[in-house]
Amino acid sequence: MNICVIGTGYVGLVAGTCLAEMGNSVICVDNDTKKLAKLRKGIIPIYEPGLEELITVNVAEGRLTFSNDLDKAVKNSLICFIAVGTPQGDEGSADLSAVHQVAKNIAKSMNEYKIIVNKSTAPVGTAEKLAEIIKKNTTFEFDVVSNPEFLKQGNAVEDFLKPDRIVIGSNSQNATEIMQELYSPFLRTGNPVITMDVKSAEMTKYAANSFLAVRISYMNEIANICEKVGADIEMVRIGMCSDNRIGSKFMFPGIGYGGSCFPKDIKAMIKTAIEFECEHKILKSADETNKNQRKIFTKKILNKFGQDLKGKTFAIWGLAFKPKTNDMREAPSITIIEDLLARGAKVAAFDPKAMETAKKIFSNKIKYAKNAYDALKNADGLLLLTEWNEFRHPDFDKIKSLLKMPVIIDGRNQYDKKQLKEKGFEYICIGK
Repeated sequence: MNICVIGTGYVGLVAGTCLAEMGNSVICVDNDTKKLAKLRKGIIPIYEPGLEELITVNVAEGRLTFSNDLDKAVKNSLICFIAVGTPQGDEGSADLSAVHQVAKNIAKSMNEYKIIVNKSTAPVGTAEKLAEIIKKNTTFEFDVVSNPEFLKQGNAVEDFLKPDRIVIGSNSQNATEIMQELYSPFLRTGNPVITMDVKSAEMTKYAANSFLAVRISYMNEIANICEKVGADIEMVRIGMCSDNRIGSKFMFPGIGYGGSCFPKDIKAMIKTAIEFECEHKILKSADETNKNQRKIFTKKILNKFGQDLKGKTFAIWGLAFKPKTNDMREAPSITIIEDLLARGAKVAAFDPKAMETAKKIFSNKIKYAKNAYDALKNADGLLLLTEWNEFRHPDFDKIKSLLKMPVIIDGRNQYDKKQLKEKGFEYICIGK
């Protein structure tokens, strides 16, 4: 099929590349000419395992192209995906201005029947609004489909190529059948294409992300209680997760969730609930717990080193909001580093992929280490904020020799407390 994907951000770039991988002819459209020039040269603006290789192959084969000519892309495509950002707006609502503008531009470029697919995360009612905008700007037939993405950063390519389900929100039988045909190569293992009305599809994305955010916040609350009563959250977690009604995913305590989805989506759900005068106590509590979890971690640092951190230096391992990405949007590391700097501390940080991202946020306010061990030199303690595999089995003797004090404050419960105690470390973690 001939497809255009408007927006070459995280979702658009992964979606366009993976659709091309299945033999479709895909034009990825963006108005950022510098980004397009880099993409054509194989320079990828995001880190996502496997993505660079797929882009290189599909560009070489001619199935994937990059363009700033939206008019031509729309005219040459049957399916037009909207994959532009919906940043958090006023009071938690999603800012849909870019989505609306793209819909208008698509309408003005239409030359025949088109399926306009909204891949951007947007609240219930967005598809209806897009249909209104398009109808005002074209005389051609069209259908608007909601096709939410469920990609996990760090595993997005695998998630797209081998999805556990595809959700298609459509009120048109013709559009539904075409979308089912488009996705059929991805579901040969028998996982379902779930078709539903448009509003239910829009709601599904927010409901799923909000539920996962609630699970994380719930585990963090339980971990904090465990600390107070003398229980071990890891033992509690194992006991809970062995119940097949609960399962093990998103059940790890830590310093809270971040990224472009969970924080924004749960706020948007709260905004929708308020707008329609619905109760939203659980959603609100999950959001508040997540914010508070970062403060609890900072409090652990202050309990050890005192309220005034002037003259103290902290080594930080991990800046991205999660492993296998360079994304620092809403990352707990930002809040924690800002708290440390405000109290007079110095920070030496290392992350396997997010160093350039961090420089855009902190500029020269912190030191950027060459590697994990370089960050430790003359630091008063090590703070582990992101659970990269590279940090799982370090040389603890080397760590101890580089630190001023053998102190590790672990925001991800990555190490064995007993082992570190035997090596002479003071080990502070979550929920133990």
